[in-house]
Amino acid sequence: MTKPQHPSPPDAVVVGAGLAGLACALDLVEAGLRVELLEASDGVGGRMRTDRRDGFLLDRGFQVFNTSYPQVKRRLDLRGLRLRPFTPGLIARTPSGRVRVTDPTRRPGDAAQLLPGRVLPGRDLAALAALTARDALLPAKRLRRVPDRTASEALVRAGLSPRAIEDLMRPFLSGVFLEEGLETSARFLHLVWRSMVRGTLCLPAEGIGAVPAQLAARLPEGALRLGSPVAGITDSGVLLADGGERPAAGVVVATDAATAARLLPGLAVPDSRTVTTYYHAADRSPLTEPTLVVDSGLAVLNSCVLTEVVPSYAPPGTALVSTSVLGSGPPGGERTVRARLAELYDTDTSTWETVAAYTVEGALPAMRPPWPLSRTTRFAPGRYVCGDHRATGSVQGALASGSRAAREVLADRAAVRAGRV
Repeated sequence: MTKPQHPSPPDAVVVGAGLAGLACALDLVEAGLRVELLEASDGVGGRMRTDRRDGFLLDRGFQVFNTSYPQVKRRLDLRGLRLRPFTPGLIARTPSGRVRVTDPTRRPGDAAQLLPGRVLPGRDLAALAALTARDALLPAKRLRRVPDRTASEALVRAGLSPRAIEDLMRPFLSGVFLEEGLETSARFLHLVWRSMVRGTLCLPAEGIGAVPAQLAARLPEGALRLGSPVAGITDSGVLLADGGERPAAGVVVATDAATAARLLPGLAVPDSRTVTTYYHAADRSPLTEPTLVVDSGLAVLNSCVLTEVVPSYAPPGTALVSTSVLGSGPPGGERTVRARLAELYDTDTSTWETVAAYTVEGALPAMRPPWPLSRTTRFAPGRYVCGDHRATGSVQGALASGSRAAREVLADRAAVRAGRV
């Protein structure tokens, strides 16, 4: 992309073209500001990108798209993304074998599978139904104000038995939170559960990277500068890695937490979670449905046949299987994962081809209680920081944090003009 020549300095520079940076830049542009969005890499999206390789669509780590988030509804053309849904439920590999859990309100034909004793005892089914109904029906602002504790404590308080937690809830939520101990904030648990019940989990036909690409397409020409790494934040603006400078009264750092801490010394950032996703190609699908498979043994976080969700993720006649594990992978790496997949899918995986593996460091912030669901983006006069590490580890959190940064930039500009600062 050609770097534009601006006749005058921008009103604001946003560093990082992930979801938070895109949302911030778009809101500032809508308010009439001249904005430069600087991105170090060759594309937008940050951790939310899709690579095209040998006929495969490879998301940089397994991700799903939730249609119920308020920021998603506000900003995105869902029809334009050509979304394809997952099954509203999951298959869990437990010590007693495979069990299937589905949402009977969306798939009434599967309701018989939830009869007491088939998946869980009646008491657990009632507790799970009550938790689901409460989170779905209560206003989000009420859920944000509940006393914060760990997700594990919240599930116990909801009346779920140790068996229900260990066989179903922990393996599923470990893939959502990217941690096995269920130490994540209960407030975030309730909000995520609410969003899943009220929305649809799906994938765009062109991969998860279609989401930030759609946002970036709305920027004015010349606002986005790819291949523009920032070396530092100065008193007058930003210092580029090539030695150039871009002066700006307002600078918003919308990078990952580690980069933000480097650019803004003294910024406190949370610990983060790392995840590795393996992609395998198979001659035939090991599960002919778009359903997430979770592992109660936690050898893997989850697995699914992506081509059952979106056939265009692989060349015709090929099934693409995505499998995620915590950290940088287990001892033995891909071979260990492949062996566990043979057990999860009850099939021979020896002929599966390894297509790619992505390790995503800082994939999510570690949201231990008490976790503030939102916090100011102001760091210093004219300097701001946003991202999911300033809100919640979700698409909603990243977009909302970027939106908040824009509001605070505009409020501070108005205060300066009014002589209040």
